[in-house]
Amino acid sequence: MSAKNNRFTYSLFWNCGLILLGSLIQAIGFKALGEPQGFVPGGLFGIATLVHYTTGMLNTGLIYLLLNIPMFILGYIFISRRFLGYSFLAMLSLSLFFMLVDFRIALSNQLYAAVTFGVFIGTGAGMVLRSLGSNGGLDVAAVILNQKYNIGVGKFYFIFNSLLFTFSFATLDNDLVIASMIAVFITSVTVDYCLSLFNQRKLALIISEKPQEIADQVMSHMKIGATFLPAVGAYHRREKTVLMVVINNIQLKRLEEIVFTNDPFSMFIVENTFNVLGSTFSKRKIY
Repeated sequence: MSAKNNRFTYSLFWNCGLILLGSLIQAIGFKALGEPQGFVPGGLFGIATLVHYTTGMLNTGLIYLLLNIPMFILGYIFISRRFLGYSFLAMLSLSLFFMLVDFRIALSNQLYAAVTFGVFIGTGAGMVLRSLGSNGGLDVAAVILNQKYNIGVGKFYFIFNSLLFTFSFATLDNDLVIASMIAVFITSVTVDYCLSLFNQRKLALIISEKPQEIADQVMSHMKIGATFLPAVGAYHRREKTVLMVVINNIQLKRLEEIVFTNDPFSMFIVENTFNVLGSTFSKRKIY
């Protein structure tokens, strides 16, 4: 990624655009699918809903606002003012779009509705989290844990919401809770997919008798770098050189062809990587 593109991803236009579009998609999911089906939303809004159902105190929106206060304090301490500003925009735009959306997506099958609802919410939330802000609420804690301990945002949501829905069985219809949990699972998977989109790479390890020839062709034909890793064969105790290459899905078959054209007896190992930062790849996002 060039310095120019890196500046663009930090620009006000790009981040506000992601937040507004992501918030609109979430609002459509909540208003056109979630509300008609009676799904219980996850995160802090889900807690606010349960508190309102069980105690009758205040209204859900006010409870949600109160729960956000400590989250934004944590965001101010551990992240940045810029993060809080973008997150505040996300909260406002989601509320506004929710009021403006005035249609329903008619789905009679509850399972289909749960899956579709999860895709909408996950896509919208993932787009907002690709910006330098968040959706507010539980997103703040998720971003802090991701930055400090590399805990996946989607996985954190799934664990938290699973605990939330465990308590929901005591007060809500069982079928509705199960459908809501399915929606939450789809949401968590979709969020992680959106966050890894365009960043996911393949890590290729090549064990061959001709590592230098393969590396030369990789660098000349594919215009990407490679790294030599020293290794020792366990059986013959002979020193070897393992070639490591980081590529995307499109480049995988070209690399495979180069490897086996040079050495048909090579060992070609490919692993998925969630994200690759630095060098000519994606730059580290600083909130």
